[in-house]
Amino acid sequence: MSEPLISKAQVLVVDDEQDHAQVMCEALQRQGHHCDVAYSLAEAEDRLAKKTYDVIVSDLVMDSKRAGLDVLRRARALNPQPQVILVSAHGDIPIAVQAMNEGAYGFIEKPLDLNHFRAQVNRAAERSALQRHNQMLTEQLAEKTGFEGIIGKSAVMQQVLSVARQVAASDIPVLIMGESGTGKELIARAIHYNSRRRRHRLVALNCAGLSESILEDELFGHVKGAFTGAAGEREGRFEHADGGTLFMDEIGDMAPTMQAKLLRVLENGEVVRMGSNEPIKVDVRLISATHRRLEDMVAEKQFREDLFFRIKGVTLHLPPLRERREDIPLLIHYFLKEFAQKYNKELEGVAPAAQQLLLSYGWPGNVRQLRTALENMVVLSSAKILGPETLPPEIRPAGAAGAAGAAPGINNLVGISLEQAEKELIRNTLKMVDGNREQAAKILGIGERTLYRKIREYGL
Repeated sequence: MSEPLISKAQVLVVDDEQDHAQVMCEALQRQGHHCDVAYSLAEAEDRLAKKTYDVIVSDLVMDSKRAGLDVLRRARALNPQPQVILVSAHGDIPIAVQAMNEGAYGFIEKPLDLNHFRAQVNRAAERSALQRHNQMLTEQLAEKTGFEGIIGKSAVMQQVLSVARQVAASDIPVLIMGESGTGKELIARAIHYNSRRRRHRLVALNCAGLSESILEDELFGHVKGAFTGAAGEREGRFEHADGGTLFMDEIGDMAPTMQAKLLRVLENGEVVRMGSNEPIKVDVRLISATHRRLEDMVAEKQFREDLFFRIKGVTLHLPPLRERREDIPLLIHYFLKEFAQKYNKELEGVAPAAQQLLLSYGWPGNVRQLRTALENMVVLSSAKILGPETLPPEIRPAGAAGAAGAAPGINNLVGISLEQAEKELIRNTLKMVDGNREQAAKILGIGERTLYRKIREYGL
């Protein structure tokens, strides 16, 4: 049984036996691939010079015993992306080994088993599609990582980054609001390293879970004998950040009495160490972050209104990952490159079925959860292409481990017409990407014009 078509591909078949070439071409066309035929090495070279192919299937022996190797070399010289499969009736193992060493994707012996042949081409097409996708994402990363490596091409993230770039050059306080795991500290670092203070320290402190006394000591420091165990003096985070930036994460968790002490420092530009009466001048820019709604806390008298207005010079709202799903493929590509290098693994990407599940998941832990999920997938998988079976249990639907590559919800399509199945597939994909037609077209493997036409046809 042949494998399901993963990606429609541009295929060049090269064989001087015309009947055999036509058989291969027709077998691939029936699966939806676009196929051209060349009957000689010279004709193949001419086609390769004029058009880019995803997969090339070439007979090994034509006008010479190594003509297929010449096709391989010519294709690789023009573009390293096409996957080349060589076909031979001669079982020439040394040449096959040489071909694989020179970058051939596979080697098939005649007479052809058409099911095996189509399966090989389908897998080669999928690899080519993944490589194209990775190249596109790499190019997008090159464009989008100018602001200290922050990844996001979505309109909502670009708006956040635009405001962050504008405020970076100033000393105005910044308040970053967003759910846990959305990248608040990354934005804070980007602002600091693009400011005039970048040659000085960025000092970070997470206020969550710290008692009032510990938080006061962390922020302002202490002198010798200030409390039991204070054997020497210690500078606080404000002093340590002098000339630079202090990033206070989860500032909404700060006790009311500490809020008053922080406000005094921000107004006077002076800190007083615990156990001392001597003020110390500091020049610090404050960037704060919280997952809480500080406006509601002010209304409920849980957060000082005067401090709130002091720290919210400019407010940045970081969107949760579920509201910028078009950034997920870019993040997947970035994290896979990171973990492939970290764990010394050769990875080609994520299978389309697995990527669709990653795109449709809710991500309550946002980018941090996505990063952890991908790291687990890389560590626990030995495959070059990560399929649905590698997904964490909370993301993988029931039965995916035993049906790797199966589309989610496929049983719901049984017993309906192909037209209705296509309509439902398009409807569900559009819903999954919140109506983003460009992203939907990429997932479905069709052109945007084709998608627009089908949307009109089906009244979606």
